[in-house]
Amino acid sequence: MTAISPNFTPMNSARSWEVDALRGLMLVLMTVTHLPTRLTSPLGQPFGFVSAAEGFVLLSAYVAGLVYSRLAYRSGIDAMRQAFWRRALKVYLCQAATLIFLFTVIAWIGVKIDQPAVKDLMSFYLQYPYRALAGGLLLVYQPPLLDILPLYILFMLASPWVLAWAMHNSWAPVLWCSFALWLLAQFGWGSRLYELFADATGLLVAVDETGSFVPLAWQLLWVVGLWIGASRNAPDARPIVFSRSTLRIASLLAVAGLVWRHALGQAPFGADVMLNLLFDKWLLGPLRLLDLIALGIVTVAFGPWLAGHMPRQRWLETMGAASLPVFCAHLVVVLLALTFFGGDPLGKPWWLDALLLIGCFAVLYGVAVISGWLDERSGGPGTRPQASAVG
Repeated sequence: MTAISPNFTPMNSARSWEVDALRGLMLVLMTVTHLPTRLTSPLGQPFGFVSAAEGFVLLSAYVAGLVYSRLAYRSGIDAMRQAFWRRALKVYLCQAATLIFLFTVIAWIGVKIDQPAVKDLMSFYLQYPYRALAGGLLLVYQPPLLDILPLYILFMLASPWVLAWAMHNSWAPVLWCSFALWLLAQFGWGSRLYELFADATGLLVAVDETGSFVPLAWQLLWVVGLWIGASRNAPDARPIVFSRSTLRIASLLAVAGLVWRHALGQAPFGADVMLNLLFDKWLLGPLRLLDLIALGIVTVAFGPWLAGHMPRQRWLETMGAASLPVFCAHLVVVLLALTFFGGDPLGKPWWLDALLLIGCFAVLYGVAVISGWLDERSGGPGTRPQASAVG
């Protein structure tokens, strides 16, 4: 297929250090949240009722839309589709490797030393090992902590069709359909559709073992990110500008979410389960989505000013530029920490928490540096492209 617009000159292909730094920050927050230390709760959702996962998915989708729409303009839809598939395969291989590490090394040590945190984490595998292995490789069975990459793979496999259709026609129907799917997820249709699929295919993996994230809800973030990224390459692209009233409302909502989160903790309505669903992470509840939109507007509006007045955090950029290997390395470190220290964040002295955090980030930064060095050797200095997804 020919390029969509042969006369259109896309954006500069250089990496965006701001995006890399933001992704690096998301990786740091995810790692601190997943490691069982005293910082787990205080730094979980530090900016309001929004976690690093939302920011990471949105940023990854933005970069994917930016990079792959540029490729479609330059080389055509077929080239874009193949690039998406290659990336999805790479992420799948990382997921499979991490899964096998969990099922072998972590399982053996955890059972050997009788570690409850590990046995709870992979209880389905310990009960049905062959079914869990097959389900895991099919991206159906998703143990805790290993349910993020399958979400990316699913979205990346669907993205070529979504992106191609929207670029040829219009983003409006795509965005409305995505919002409708998110709305269905709020009424439990994600689980219902899976159960119908499981019944039709004979899958023997319960919905509770398919990961915490509800894809029907989280696809909205991915589609919106794709749209924003692809729109930056459109021939009539204009700077994103918000009115003063929009900025005031967004700033008030962002500050309210920040204060509410740290005043009352991570359960906004205490023990009220139904009201807490409005901020539910896995369903991407409506008030959570509102908080995320407010934070996004504030970041887009004031981020450039902040970036211009703060020293560049090159260590965050380095980690963000190698987010896939760093993300996988963080999973390995967290799984090992759970195996040897258990899941109680208060079960260790402060000095051991500090050593664990320092050692973990030393490993992650080392992985990022080595990954960048290998990329430069394979493609030449300065040629590393802006990565997609957890790239």
